[in-house]
Amino acid sequence: MNMAGAHPVRLLVILMLINFVNYLDRQIIFPLFPLIGQEFSLTYYQLGWLAAGFSIVHALATLPLGLLADRTSRRKVIGFGVFFWSAATFMSGLAGSFRSLLVTRAAVGLGEAAYTPAATAMITASFRGSVRARVQGIYDLGMFAGGALGIALGGILAESVGWRPAFFIVGIPGLLLALSVFHLPEPPRLEQARALPVRSLLRVPAYVMLLLAGLFITFSGHAYIIWGAAFVHEYKGFGLREAGVTLGAIMLVSGLLGVMAGASLADRLARRFPYGRVLTVCAGFFISAPLIYMALHTENKATLLLLFFCGTFFGTWYHGPVTATIHDVIPARAHATAVGLYCLFVNLLATTLAPTLIGKIADRWGLLTGMEVALAAQVMGAAGFVAVACLIARQHRRETSQHEAVPAASRCAGLADFAHLEPIAGTGQPLLRPES
Repeated sequence: MNMAGAHPVRLLVILMLINFVNYLDRQIIFPLFPLIGQEFSLTYYQLGWLAAGFSIVHALATLPLGLLADRTSRRKVIGFGVFFWSAATFMSGLAGSFRSLLVTRAAVGLGEAAYTPAATAMITASFRGSVRARVQGIYDLGMFAGGALGIALGGILAESVGWRPAFFIVGIPGLLLALSVFHLPEPPRLEQARALPVRSLLRVPAYVMLLLAGLFITFSGHAYIIWGAAFVHEYKGFGLREAGVTLGAIMLVSGLLGVMAGASLADRLARRFPYGRVLTVCAGFFISAPLIYMALHTENKATLLLLFFCGTFFGTWYHGPVTATIHDVIPARAHATAVGLYCLFVNLLATTLAPTLIGKIADRWGLLTGMEVALAAQVMGAAGFVAVACLIARQHRRETSQHEAVPAASRCAGLADFAHLEPIAGTGQPLLRPES
């Protein structure tokens, strides 16, 4: 692992810590839903809009901020984003109505949209391609630790001090952490390379299918996170504190183990198969699905928690490999843009529908039915990743044969001599074609 003239491990650790705060601020609201609903007399559907409003703004902002990160300083884009979302989180505690709370949560989404595309691009630029899934997995550890603590801390604070102080408490660390971003090294980039138009990304079949598969997976994952605490509170007899702490602890431990296990396995399989990283994703979701189903229908608390732990472990295998796969099939100069488009697509559709559609289903047929719909979406997403693997394998065979036809002298030339780069799917190695 080496990055010219900088300290990649330090960069990775700081970005992971910021991701921790990112998901802490994002998910602390979900255990607070019962109290917020009582104060403002809200239905499940209305509570769902507190998550959907965040997701809509987050989705719409990710692509333009990803484009901005590929064209300007990624460090500055991150720094201003962290400061903005932390301030909006703090202001959420001052909301005097449902509408004002909806506005502040949407503002959190705007700030957080600046983060993931720029951060993941900086990480990929700082490490060797052979460890790409692992370093992205380490970055995602912050997501699981922050998200789990958000669920647990939200449940604790809901019963001890109420929902408003919870936003004050978690908003302050981000304001302080934002200052550290401006001291991060800026990884070197190929300034000579032309920006890649967004439409060019949609000409990569594996990337397009990955968008569709990610849509279903993101929908199911957000449904579990948003409605999980409410589900066990309503159906399994958990108290608010018990629901937040137990589910948060399970997400933390099984998520951390699952992310690193999946990332390590993905990098190993990628050395043997061009679709090795996606194969890891498929296996994880297909193993996880029956475990989640049994967890939803068991009446025993201990059994439920054990099944949820195992289901979460396998279901979290996809985090590092998915980002690594996006960067594998898209040229480096468009890494932030590609992740931004992915976030736009899945957040605008999946994370918006997960709270509202499941909330609507819960109002009419019960929350158990809503969680079963989320599980069906997980299976559909897993099938979509099988198609991604097939497309990567096919494209790899095609591009390898083309690569062998390129003269060796051309393959060794500098990037400035070429107008077009295309990655060899699944390997992260570029296929260079001379400008015609």
